[in-house]
Amino acid sequence: MSRKLFGTDGVRGRANTYPMTAEMALRLGAAAGRFFRRDGGSAHRVVIGKDTRLSGYMLENALTAGLTSTGMNVLLLGPVPTPAVGFLTRSMRADLGVMISASHNPHHDNGIKFFGPDGFKLSDEAEAEIEAILEGEIAPAQPQNIGRARRIEDGRGRYQEFVKTTFPAGLRLDGLKVVIDCANGAAYKAAPEVLWELGAEVIPIGVSPNGTNINERCGSTHTQTAAEAVVAHGAHVGIALDGDADRVMILDQNGRTADGDQIMALLAARWAEEGRLRGGTLVATVMSNLGLERFLQGRGLRLERTAVGDRYVVEAMRRGGFNLGGEQSGHIVMTDYATTGDGLVAGLQFLAEMARTERPASDLLHTFETVPQLLKNVRYEAGKEPLSDDAVKARIAEAEARMTGRGRVLIRKSGTEPLIRVMAECEDEALLRAEVEGIVAAVEAAV
Repeated sequence: MSRKLFGTDGVRGRANTYPMTAEMALRLGAAAGRFFRRDGGSAHRVVIGKDTRLSGYMLENALTAGLTSTGMNVLLLGPVPTPAVGFLTRSMRADLGVMISASHNPHHDNGIKFFGPDGFKLSDEAEAEIEAILEGEIAPAQPQNIGRARRIEDGRGRYQEFVKTTFPAGLRLDGLKVVIDCANGAAYKAAPEVLWELGAEVIPIGVSPNGTNINERCGSTHTQTAAEAVVAHGAHVGIALDGDADRVMILDQNGRTADGDQIMALLAARWAEEGRLRGGTLVATVMSNLGLERFLQGRGLRLERTAVGDRYVVEAMRRGGFNLGGEQSGHIVMTDYATTGDGLVAGLQFLAEMARTERPASDLLHTFETVPQLLKNVRYEAGKEPLSDDAVKARIAEAEARMTGRGRVLIRKSGTEPLIRVMAECEDEALLRAEVEGIVAAVEAAV
């Protein structure tokens, strides 16, 4: 059964435009409620969290209406990080968790993603079944069985207490000056409070959401703001989260940014030394740098690659029994602690290493030498299929032939935006630029 509405991370689009309309959110909530009430039992519940986008109010109310119409009792968490929804779905014994967020996208986008009762994101098969229900008539509950909705005032606090348990009990952050950039997003309260409670001197930025400034020139996709703050305040380290705080970039004391690959390399090496890296394997996507793979091989460790999307990383981790994985973009998944990527927990693991070793961030963040990598995006109109164009396919084949034995080419459609992502790696930077630009030109001609 194929999916049409769901992408690599739930349903996503421009707010007040299909499929991110109140009407569709209501129907999607009803379809999800019917899917999770197939047994006809009682006392079903769902938790709903959101980030700080203005459109979150609209979608939250619509989803609540749809879910309660099928008999689901709704618990509203308000603005919390995506990993908090995964944690609280399981902690509160809910049948379903919903996060309203478009992650790192601009404020005018929004999205809806679902978590199952185990706290993990729904499988492709479950999403396809919800779509099938959505396409038909959705049976409402009898009047006496309509669900109730109420606010959970301490959801964020419960998550913060959990996050602190992932930090080693014998360590504190005393003496560390930390810049935390919350991207004006879901962690704007949780992240600074956790760091302060663990003893750090906290310099918070991106903590004044107004509904339209989420991810705007801040956060993990724009680390320049955090870098400037690190240097200006003489901080020891910077942590930059995205809008829903499920991904992270870390900056050293000089303002230099390390991506998810560098963070995963550090954690994998450390966990392997401690005998806690299950299967001697790190799971990452096809986007991760070739330098990471070489670093792991040099230590007798293995890199297992998946399709792009943290959900596919998690699926491979669960299938293989592995406990560490993630994406170059900053999703770091540690199933010993969480069911999805958690930027704050990953940041704490790095700070714990700083506290344990008493080494500067610059020593810890640049674990391996990267192979030159170039990524360019080409936007296209919905309905077009530029990768099916014969000229584009021929140009990609030419690039692959030239790269054989010297690097690699990866061309894919984004699962969250109408973009063709053109990526290549090669130690010959002139060849790298020529091939990426050649493919980009062919795609642009096709669109």
